[in-house]
Amino acid sequence: MPPEWAPHLATWLTWPKDPLTWPDRVPQAQEIFCQMIEALTPHEIVNLLVDDIETKNLVQQKLKKYQANPKNLNFHFIKTSDSWIRDYGPIFVHTTPNPLLVKEGVRKGEGQIYALDFLFNAWGNKYETLKRDDDIPQRLEKFLQIPVIQPPLVLEGGSIDVNGKGSLLTTEQCLLNKNRNPHLTKKEIEAYLCKYLGAHHILWLEEGIAGDDTDGHVDDITRFVAADTIVTVVEEDPADENYKALQENLKHLQKMKDQDGKAFKIITLPMPGRLDRGDEGRLPASYANFYIANKVLLVPIYQHKNDTTVLERLQKIFPSRKIVGIICNDFIWGMGALHCVTQQQPFC
Repeated sequence: MPPEWAPHLATWLTWPKDPLTWPDRVPQAQEIFCQMIEALTPHEIVNLLVDDIETKNLVQQKLKKYQANPKNLNFHFIKTSDSWIRDYGPIFVHTTPNPLLVKEGVRKGEGQIYALDFLFNAWGNKYETLKRDDDIPQRLEKFLQIPVIQPPLVLEGGSIDVNGKGSLLTTEQCLLNKNRNPHLTKKEIEAYLCKYLGAHHILWLEEGIAGDDTDGHVDDITRFVAADTIVTVVEEDPADENYKALQENLKHLQKMKDQDGKAFKIITLPMPGRLDRGDEGRLPASYANFYIANKVLLVPIYQHKNDTTVLERLQKIFPSRKIVGIICNDFIWGMGALHCVTQQQPFC
């Protein structure tokens, strides 16, 4: 699996429309998608899933006030339940001369990519209607025109991150959760990650942040930003419920070695404070849920005093990319941010 900063052919998105996901905030979510499309289309293709021609017309109407490049925006008429394509969509992987994969129909050679269609059970069977999105990668095969392989493993794209050199980050709270693959041991799950994602060095953190209905997705807490560099969020308030878990993750990261036995460079980001979904409890607001695209970095911000610090710190990490902060106070009501609704497709 290439790292996210590797050159993209395209970004895949699914247009938001579910009022249960964004209560009273669907229009705000749609405007944020327009901001994302505006930032991405000057530099790469955006493949947007829409339910029908009426939705396509709505999107085009909304985009009139934005500076998007229409030549780089492709519409695909595929009905979906929700917008979290990071978790139910295809994960794109470069072919390697791996005989285990060749046996499953993937031809040998460099330059070939294929799509992995992991099982999606709506984050541990939490949302029955959203499980319908499990078949999206199969329905995309005619557009992708590349091999689609179905590993026998429940896995969401937001639960993993890779450095492109063989190291993979994840959390025990998610991948070892009995609501995902209760029949598999930790060692067996690692074997699947190595076989299908080309990893050979699995790095386990413990828990994610409070309010996260995904059971601790790593893209809300800790991200690779280079082969030897990791960004992780820390809570500065000892009274906050995230303080202990994020401090523990930081300690683990500081002791970790990469695939070559070398220590990682660890860079911390603050947290944006507590945001609540009315009286339903805490939302999983985090600055770690950024998306690395061609020439731009899309960063969720929350009208918090730490926004400026985070944007400045990320600009130093990515000096050649334009940093685009997108206010996600309404968007996070959907229980995810910018990384959760994107999926990168690398060049062959």
